[in-house]
Amino acid sequence: MHDIVIRGGTIVDGTGAPASTGDVAIDGDRIVQAGGKAGPGRREVKADGRLVTPGWVDVHTHYDGQATWDPVLAPSSWHGATTIVFGNCGVGFAPVRQQHQQALIEMMEGVEDIPGIVLTEGLKWDWESFPEYLDALSKLPRTIDIAAQIAHHPLRVYAMGERAIAREQATAEDIETMARLTEEALKAGAVGFTTSRSDQHKTLAGELVPGRYAEHEELIAIGQAMGRAGRGTFGMLSDFEDEASEFRWIRQVAKDSGRPVWFLLTDRSYDPERWRRLMDGVSAARADNLPVYAQVAGRPVGLTLGLGTSLNPFALREAFAALAKLPPAEMLARLRDPGTRRLVLSQEASPRLLDVLPPLSRQIATRWDRMYLLGEQPDYEPPPERSIAAMAARDGVDPAEYCYDYLTGGDGSRMVYFPVTNYVHGDLEVVRELIEHPHTILGLSDGGAHCGVICDASLNTSMLSHWVRDRTRGPRMPLERTIQRMTGETADFYGFRDRGRLEPGKKADVNVIDFDGLTLHSPKMIFDLPAGGRRLVQQVDGYDMTICSGTPIFEKGQETGARPGKLVRSTG
Repeated sequence: MHDIVIRGGTIVDGTGAPASTGDVAIDGDRIVQAGGKAGPGRREVKADGRLVTPGWVDVHTHYDGQATWDPVLAPSSWHGATTIVFGNCGVGFAPVRQQHQQALIEMMEGVEDIPGIVLTEGLKWDWESFPEYLDALSKLPRTIDIAAQIAHHPLRVYAMGERAIAREQATAEDIETMARLTEEALKAGAVGFTTSRSDQHKTLAGELVPGRYAEHEELIAIGQAMGRAGRGTFGMLSDFEDEASEFRWIRQVAKDSGRPVWFLLTDRSYDPERWRRLMDGVSAARADNLPVYAQVAGRPVGLTLGLGTSLNPFALREAFAALAKLPPAEMLARLRDPGTRRLVLSQEASPRLLDVLPPLSRQIATRWDRMYLLGEQPDYEPPPERSIAAMAARDGVDPAEYCYDYLTGGDGSRMVYFPVTNYVHGDLEVVRELIEHPHTILGLSDGGAHCGVICDASLNTSMLSHWVRDRTRGPRMPLERTIQRMTGETADFYGFRDRGRLEPGKKADVNVIDFDGLTLHSPKMIFDLPAGGRRLVQQVDGYDMTICSGTPIFEKGQETGARPGKLVRSTG
């Protein structure tokens, strides 16, 4: 008798093969049958009219700190993720010396909008080296599986101290130390290395991150260390100011290491053809048998803007900023005062406040044509007629007035949506091309990050609900291929050979999904982090069951309390 039999569902197995109706049987933490008629089970799950898929393998999150104290890692786990990877964008918390702990907190707060007070309260710092960090992660019982990458910025600070924080160039000895520590981390179980070379990433004080201008020789040496370790992926974010120069060292890392090399790629308004050029560079590398990829998002990278979020269209005006730290009810009452309304609307964005923001986020001060009403069931491909500019024109009012009155209406929890990248043309056709390109990998859910302004941990859910079922503004995507991109492909890319497919012998990570009823709700702000820290979360209906390692962890959206999750270590 099997432990669990999921009976009569539509099996989409993560390989890209056509869906089929049948049973999935689980014994212990393994799948023993996928398809056909299975024998009896101690527990039988009726799945008629339901999708049965592998659990999502989400490869771009930022739970580096939260994973040390939080076993559940919501909202990613609410949305069917059974394996997540963090340590992205070059930021993390290991290796670290005690005197630099605060610097790493401020870096994470500045780059990923994770409140510093939350990290100060939550992090125990019972590690120094990266292997010790992995050991600390392995001790906590958890709901889903996690995997960690070693991040360049803390690595550089560990090797160089204050010279790294000042962005000085590394010496040969520094580079040797970083390469040795990277190899050590990978052999201990890190699944990759990441860095960032972007002006978008700054510390809390507005300083560029330590590795922003690292010499190519430093990165190439780290790639060579990865080759010696024979494991891991090399990932990065770059502004590609000199595209030819960046591709030269990327190609060299791929050649020397033999490991997959990826960079984040989104469509940006200041250079609408940039993504094509960069994909041409990827294709050229692949033609030369170099394992270079672009990691792409499945929807816009968008800011959620409300009165209680980290940013909103009026946050850059001095009169609004003066009220931002009031209790929510008091702030709302003050904003509804006619005198305050007139004062805020009479102001422009303050240069003092504007200069603190990354360049791409500064548009929230003026781009009313790129802001959209975010209703109870968000539309991540909103039409032009739902923009603030269009709605204001319809009502014959100024866009700033319209937005102000909308946000201060109701109970004050209303929000608007501002796609920062991946929405240059007002639709998702470029995103579709990127997702469907054979040399891209799906990522950028950013789970755990941007707590006060972004909630993209629902990415995998919207891949199904929007791209497969609901899209009206262009072609949809095949069900089987979409699920393969979130499971088999992401698992393989990171060397997780035991998961990502519904096949006998594979790890029993499974979602049972009411596809017709799959519904995303509007992000909401909650205050459940250490020290009462805030974060945006997004509820979902439609996941009947999520199973990790053969154990149900969510049923009908409710946590079961089971803790089968583990740290996944690289094995080569």
